[in-house]
Amino acid sequence: MTGSSDGSVNAPQLISLLLPTYGRPALAARFLQSVVDRSAHPEAVEVILYVDDDDAGSHHLDHPDIRVDRIIGPRLTMGGYNSRCLERSSGEIIILVNDDMVIRTQGWDEQVRSIHAAFPDGIYLAYGNDLFKGGKLCTFPILSRHTCDLLGEPYPTAYRSAFIDYHLFDIFKRLQHAGHDRIRYLENLIFEHLHYRTGKATIDETYRRRGRFDDDPTFLCLIAARQVAARRLMQALRGNEREEQRPLHCRKAIPSNPFAALAVFTKSLLLDRGLPWRWRSWLWLWFFGRYLAANGWLRPFVR
Repeated sequence: MTGSSDGSVNAPQLISLLLPTYGRPALAARFLQSVVDRSAHPEAVEVILYVDDDDAGSHHLDHPDIRVDRIIGPRLTMGGYNSRCLERSSGEIIILVNDDMVIRTQGWDEQVRSIHAAFPDGIYLAYGNDLFKGGKLCTFPILSRHTCDLLGEPYPTAYRSAFIDYHLFDIFKRLQHAGHDRIRYLENLIFEHLHYRTGKATIDETYRRRGRFDDDPTFLCLIAARQVAARRLMQALRGNEREEQRPLHCRKAIPSNPFAALAVFTKSLLLDRGLPWRWRSWLWLWFFGRYLAANGWLRPFVR
């Protein structure tokens, strides 16, 4: 075990949990209690909360047995929330979490520190089992601070409510395809996602205010950014100097019809040789299906 953020020798490394929350004080409190109940070293875990300034019912959120740092500010995008929390955090290990999540594994923090120690260069993407997506997606991604620094903007502010997990997964799929497998799925680390789609919750205002398809154009728009991010990680693994980070601009274009959509998705996803075939073909089919659903093209076939 290496030193903690306060410099103590052999103290557990600090883990930072980034938690944006809105209108769910009871759920957020439930999550905080699960952290306390199942941490081997709760003193070496911090939770960075972001609460909207108009969400007065959540401004009091805290826990006497764990370090909780609250940020109260204006409404942001999901990427903005997580980026602000990252800026405030102090841990060497960073985990994105939700207020509709509960930690089920006793000693979860020791498992996370073990996987962190397995990569001395600090470049990895780990994730637990959310009992929903399972190994298919890093719903609650675990990164080192070093990886976050290399990526520059690990949680792009352009994402309004979704796709940060897909964004990170895509970057590490590119790294994997280039011969550097740094993705680790921790099947026995249970971060249960009590999402309404699992039947474990009801739809509330927080779910409703998230646009289901709002971030599809953003994910496509940021392909070049993910290519650059993967290249930066590869250069770091090879011991090369990090390339200068340049802002990437892209235009969000929504295809006007299914034929145009198919052409766009084929060019941008299916023909992207920086990704493994299985991942890019899945993205191609998935995005085309989402486009049809978002634009009502499936209605004639759905009763």
